[in-house]
Amino acid sequence: MYTLARSEAPTQARLAVGHLTAGYGASVAVRDVTLRVAPGEAVALLGRNGAGKSTTLMAIAGALRAISGSVEIDGRAVAAMPSHQVARHGLSLVPQGRRIFTTLTVRENLTLASRSGNLADVYSLFPVLGTRSAAAGSALSGGEQQMLAIGRALMTRPRLLLLDEPSEGLAPQIVRIVGDLIARLRREMGLSILIAEQNLALAFEVADRVYVMERGQVVHEAAAAAFRGDHALQKRYLGV
Repeated sequence: MYTLARSEAPTQARLAVGHLTAGYGASVAVRDVTLRVAPGEAVALLGRNGAGKSTTLMAIAGALRAISGSVEIDGRAVAAMPSHQVARHGLSLVPQGRRIFTTLTVRENLTLASRSGNLADVYSLFPVLGTRSAAAGSALSGGEQQMLAIGRALMTRPRLLLLDEPSEGLAPQIVRIVGDLIARLRREMGLSILIAEQNLALAFEVADRVYVMERGQVVHEAAAAAFRGDHALQKRYLGV
């Protein structure tokens, strides 16, 4: 298994987002978002549908241009960079809906993402992808497609992984596998993870801290264990 480059300063945030505002055309979707992810930490971004979670991740990753605010990875500003340049600084996004190339094979999906990663490393994490390397993406199950999407992101050798609704459309037993995988990525690779998720069981399983979004803004921050036990806050912000 390959090892990841570590930050020179272990106390420095892996990801620091300051007063980020972003949107689509003239429409502002997220406003004044500030959050941090430490090296090796997993943080969950929670909120109802339309709260701005996906927009926040896309703006952090450079897939959506920020209107204002700052995004830093290991102290280096990346807010004005397009997504392919942000990836060079150690960030990779697994988008909502997976967005694999269904007409390409598993191997082609992985090597198209980046030639710097090691296929053997990805196949060791996901043995099923190794056995189905010649299969088209369209022939994979939903769980296998999610594994492929995560494997594709790992081919860029990230230090920070953004996961947008990784449990979406998956059966409960596959969601548990995804949770185990996220824990393994942290344990074996030292990855920092920011996960936008509506499945609270998964979010609480993998996250150290949570940020809650409402109407495009961060309205609450807490330790995951504290928020998990506070059903009044869950009902207030998430309606559960």
